[in-house]
Amino acid sequence: METQGNYNQPYKSEKKVVAGILGILLGGLGIHKFYLGYTKAGIIQLVVGIVTCGIAGIIGLIEGILYLTKSDEEFDMTYVKNQKEWF
Repeated sequence: METQGNYNQPYKSEKKVVAGILGILLGGLGIHKFYLGYTKAGIIQLVVGIVTCGIAGIIGLIEGILYLTKSDEEFDMTYVKNQKEWF
């Protein structure tokens, strides 16, 4: 019989790469925030991105790079379990 580990606490680090790429490519629209389940932060970033004509997309770029440079465990602890929405 195979043990699947603690099924109630799966790592969400598989979202790390997708969220990082979305942050880099579509950061001004806040798509990476919606992908991680941060609806309020996604709406804020979307509005700010529209108001600044995309200049605020630098925030998404920085967050995307931060997501990709963190280890899987660090990403999971910071953005999934602790629900840190910004940087």
